Amino acid sequence: MGYPDDALAADEELLLHRHPHWKMLLLPAITFLLATAAAGFLAGLAQSRLEGAARTVALLVVLAGWLGIVGWRCVGTLVSWKSTHFIITDRRVLIRHGVITHTGIDIPLGRISNVQFRHGLLDRMLRTGTLVIVSAADDPLEFEDIPDVQRVHSLLYHQVFDSTYLDPGENPGGAVDFG
Repeated sequence: MGYPDDALAADEELLLHRHPHWKMLLLPAITFLLATAAAGFLAGLAQSRLEGAARTVALLVVLAGWLGIVGWRCVGTLVSWKSTHFIITDRRVLIRHGVITHTGIDIPLGRISNVQFRHGLLDRMLRTGTLVIVSAADDPLEFEDIPDVQRVHSLLYHQVFDSTYLDPGENPGGAVDFG
């Protein structure tokens, strides 16, 4: 059993599991490519112009610089992306993130009073956006970079509001299939 299945109750049904949109990985990917190209150029330059211990030191400095830039600008963002989970079940909305320090929010569907989304032009082109969930007696919670935010909004809206207006036998399981 993998995550998020191990975070669910025995009879709880997983409806949606998403990581943030891939757009948050775009800048680190460009940084990785540019840092690798620069490191390759500098290593080639050191290889052709220096000899002996100077060449070794220069190559180690280039490698250390490349590792520093990639570790600082790329690895952290990738780990953050991979360790962030947005989950909708038939009972609640779960948000989990963190590697060393885990942080989580659980919102029971019955406490949700409003579901909204917003996305600008670029977000619409990339099919992402911000999901806003208002629960009883709490400030609105905003979750940015949700992939297919309109579909997630629709799924969550149907789970929260359709089940409250239907007879129990009309919507068995309560799941909305988005294919």
